[in-house]
Amino acid sequence: MTDKTRTLIVLHTAVFLAGWTGLFGRWITLSGLPLVWYRVMVSVVTMVVFMVLSGRLHKIGWKALAGISGCGVLLAMHWVAFYASIKASNVSVGVACIATSCFFTTLFDPLINKRRVSVRDVLISFIAIAGILLIFSLDLRYRAGIALGLLSAALYSVFALLNINVADSTGEDSATMLFYELIAGVLFLTLCMPVYAGMNPGAPVVPTRGDLVGLLFLGSVFSVIPFLFQIHALRKLSAFTVNVAYNLEPVYSIFFAALIFGETKEVGFSFWLGLLLIIISVALQTWITVRKK
Repeated sequence: MTDKTRTLIVLHTAVFLAGWTGLFGRWITLSGLPLVWYRVMVSVVTMVVFMVLSGRLHKIGWKALAGISGCGVLLAMHWVAFYASIKASNVSVGVACIATSCFFTTLFDPLINKRRVSVRDVLISFIAIAGILLIFSLDLRYRAGIALGLLSAALYSVFALLNINVADSTGEDSATMLFYELIAGVLFLTLCMPVYAGMNPGAPVVPTRGDLVGLLFLGSVFSVIPFLFQIHALRKLSAFTVNVAYNLEPVYSIFFAALIFGETKEVGFSFWLGLLLIIISVALQTWITVRKK
């Protein structure tokens, strides 16, 4: 088994675990920003334990810290927009919008990395987007949720691209990157919490007992592990390849949401055709990545 094949297996394991994260947005009663604040705090504690036990905890330079912290803020903003999208619509809408991240990558990559636009990447992106449109049959009932979901996808795309550059420039390993990104994220969200409370008086910010259980699982098993795997994959694969693989996240989430919450009451031909197009886009990019020397 080649190193690239192992990396693809790690990537798709991360995608499967990520497929569960949207369901926590339905389970946990807190709104987007408080939910992510607690999620990141649980993740930080989990990462501290992991870093100490693995002997990887160490200081980094100020220049590296600045770059990693910027990525951490983007990651936190992506999560807030993602869960706000789910709260404004449902799990299926929120996670389906994430699949557009590959399209945003084709737009932002030439701007950030001064590269030429890849016609192949654009075509694969449009296959995935066509699949998403078919799944929802161009249904715009959840406009606010869709808008927030697209914002979340755009933020994730920028995070993925910048994260690769920061990782290359700092030389830090995946665990160290994630550790300092989470710390930066929780500090940023802590500064935002008073503003949120002022703009939403009376909104709950203290989790219930059920919320606490959900947050513990979300912040540890379903956050730290997939993101460690994802950052590892970003060091060895292109951001576009990683984003295309994450087009399977809404596929997993939609099935889980249908099974647990009954969100998908009726599944017609357009759903299955859209699902097939998303899978084709992932398979195409995976095949191209494996064959590329």
